Amino acid sequence: MNETRDRGNPVIEEVIEEEITSTVAIAGHPIHAMSVHFPIALVFGVLGCDVFYWWTGDPFWVRVGIWAAGFAFFTGIAAGVVGTLELLLVAGIRMRVASWTHAVAAVTLIAIAGTNWGLRLVDESAVLPHGILLSVLASIFTGLAGWHGGKLVFDHGVGLIVTARE
Repeated sequence: MNETRDRGNPVIEEVIEEEITSTVAIAGHPIHAMSVHFPIALVFGVLGCDVFYWWTGDPFWVRVGIWAAGFAFFTGIAAGVVGTLELLLVAGIRMRVASWTHAVAAVTLIAIAGTNWGLRLVDESAVLPHGILLSVLASIFTGLAGWHGGKLVFDHGVGLIVTARE
């Protein structure tokens, strides 16, 4: 959506007028945007561990995958808490559909990451095939959540110090 192009639409005008600057920030920098890099990297790291385990059969990759999956889950929860605070505290963010799509994809991703970690804790041998399938699914949802999060920043200007109106 190009907000400049749609300025004649009263609904778009109302959405554009709402404030979208981050309230959970350090020196104007949104904490959510800074914290999502860790779970993103860890989700792809778990997939990498699974592929290396499948390829080599070395149990080292199973152990690394368990740790990476656990950290992906817990850092995802931390990033999700901050993102939820932003969603609830900033009306301009709540009014955008991309915010809700991003939130649903991210919560689904956290659930998949938690399932992936729990599966590995209960049965290390479940990495193949169930663990790797969950890792692929988590990577897909990371892409979906990231796409919609990127739309919020680049298309809507959410979390930027300079707003789209300036």
